[in-house]
This record gives sequence, structure tokens and C-alpha cells, in this order.
Amino acid sequence: MTIFSYEEYNCHRRNIFVLMKLFVTNTRGEVDFINDVHKEKGNHLVKPLITLVIMAGILSFAFIIAISLGPVSIPFKETVLIVLNKFKLVPYDAFSDKQWTVIAEVRLPRVIVAGLVGASLAVSGVAMQGLFRNPLVEPGYIGVSSGAALGAVSAIFFGWSSLSPWFLPLSAFIGALFATAIILIVWRVTKQQHIAVLLLLGLGVNSFFSAMMNVMIAVSNNEQELRSIVYWLQGGLEARTWNHVVMIVVPIILGSMALFFLGNHLNMMLLGEEQAKTSGLNTRRTRNIILTITSLITGSAVAVSGIIGFVGLIVPHILRLIIGPDHRLLLPASVLGGASFLILADVLSRMVLQPIILQVGVVSALIGAPLFIFLILKSYKGASL
Repeated sequence: MTIFSYEEYNCHRRNIFVLMKLFVTNTRGEVDFINDVHKEKGNHLVKPLITLVIMAGILSFAFIIAISLGPVSIPFKETVLIVLNKFKLVPYDAFSDKQWTVIAEVRLPRVIVAGLVGASLAVSGVAMQGLFRNPLVEPGYIGVSSGAALGAVSAIFFGWSSLSPWFLPLSAFIGALFATAIILIVWRVTKQQHIAVLLLLGLGVNSFFSAMMNVMIAVSNNEQELRSIVYWLQGGLEARTWNHVVMIVVPIILGSMALFFLGNHLNMMLLGEEQAKTSGLNTRRTRNIILTITSLITGSAVAVSGIIGFVGLIVPHILRLIIGPDHRLLLPASVLGGASFLILADVLSRMVLQPIILQVGVVSALIGAPLFIFLILKSYKGASL
């Protein structure tokens, strides 16, 4: 048993008191530091959340504008009430049969299809750009769009589309899945896990499918058949019905929600495959899941709209400049932004050259191409400075 003198006891008591004081002070400092971090994170999330709210408002505005405007103009108030009545939300019957037909049976399904297609293309673009760590990539680069186009062109060329209106979108969807399966199988056989190999395979498949479509166009003897092929390849939303909405709404919504849950995985993939593996991420499984989901929702979109370019490039690029690279916010923002972009492009296609209606794919390219070139030049200019 150790016996301390009175002086030693006081000395030990002072040392313990000093250590306790230092511990409390240090603990308070850590707590303050943690609180500061949480405050900084909270402040960091304010701008993106405000942006999401604003984008939701823009989408709502674009939705009502697109349904109201056209050769037959209908006031905004009646438009909103008819839409709410269509979904059994508000009892309202003070409208004519003509107004009901124009809004509920013609414009509403077309606008919903436009929103779903735009959302799917944009969210797929964000996922593909995060996966490839390249802001100039879109789902068409891995053969999804060309596969869907080949399926649709085959349906028109061989006359399947005349048997049932469902054969055209169904053939496009099967073509998209077929193209994705070919690329993934060949990629796996090569045993080259580098992402650049996948891009090269996609470019090769795109070229091959484009050549096959050109052969079908060249040997086509039916002028109406040729016009249908070219018309579909330009991308359009004409004569879209509730059947088209039912066809794509489930795969696009479920696929987009699945990508939302993979936002943190995409953030890790931005660090590079080796760093992501070090962090415990199964990069191969994650890559295959993301490719399958993007192929599913892109194939669904292209099946009912044809090939519409630049949505998967422009919208993610702009949103990344506004919100930042965090995919947990970028993915839902791209859904809102892509839907708004294509709905407004569809409005322009119907209103600019009345009574002539442009293809929405043409309008998207006319808007997207110059804007994309401008953003690229601005980005490189900022990088050089």
C-alpha cells in the first residue's frame, strides 16, 4: 500500500483537476466542432434544396402551360380543373365535351409521356456520366438508343407495326435490351474491366446498328414506310395515348427510384475504381446494376418517343453547375429538369410554326446543340483561367 504525504496528495489532486479541466475543455471543443460541421452541412444543403423546390415549381408551370396551349387554347383555370377532375381529385363538370377531349384525351397523355421520357433520359445521363466519370457521356453511347431504333425500324420495315400499335414500342424495347445484353456479354468475355472498353464496345454496336438501319432505308420500296422510319428516328410525341403512359410509367418510375438509392455509390465511383474498392464498394456489381437500370428506363423512353438527343447531356451538365456533383441531389434534380426541358421543347414544337408541328427531337437538338457547345466552351475557358 502506497502512502502519500500531504504535499504529494495536493499535487496529485491539482494534476487530476487540471486533466479534468483539459478533458472537459477538449470535449466541448469537439462538440463545438461537430456542431459547426453539422451547421456547415446544413448550410451546404440549403441551396440545393431550394433549387429542387424551384425546379418542381418550374415543372408544374411547364405542365400546365403545355396542356393549355395549342391550336385550341383553353384558360389555365379550366385546364387545372379538368386535369384534377380527370384524376378524381376535384368534382368539376362545367366544361364542354370539346375541352374535355382536347385536355384529357389528347394533350394530357402527350405531356405526361414527354415528362416521363425527359426525366428518364436526364436521370440516365447523370448515372452514366457518374459511372464513366465523364460529363460528355449519355445512354446512347453504350448502344441502348441505337438498339431501340433498330428494333423500331425493323418493326416498320417488316410490317409488324401494322399488325398492332403495340408492336412498334415493344420491338424498340426488346432492341434496347438486346443491345445492352450484347455489350455486357462481350465485355465480360474480354475480361477487360476497364470502363473505356465498354465505351468502345458501345460505339462499335452503334455503328453496326446504324449500318443495318441504313440498309433497310436503302432497300425500302414503300414511300410511306420510308417516311415512317425517318419520322420515328427524328423523335416525336405525336398521337401518344394513355396506353403509352401505362407502358412506360412503371419501369421509368421504379428505375429512377432505384438510381436514387445508388446516389452514394455513384459518388464513390467518382473517386475511381480503386478508391471505391478500397472503401468497400463492389464496383463490378454496382456497374452492372446501374447499366441494367439505365438500359431499362432508356429503352422504355425510346420505345414510345424515338431517338431524342441532348436531354441526357444538357440537363445533367447545367444541374451539375448549379447543384454540384453530389448524386444524391443531382439524380432527383435531373428528373425534374429533364421532364421540364422536354415538356417545354414539346410546347415549342407545337407552337412555333403553326399549323406545322415540328418533331420534338428536332427542337431538342436545335436548343441543345448550341447550348451544349456554349457550356463546353465556358467550362474550358474557366479551366484555363
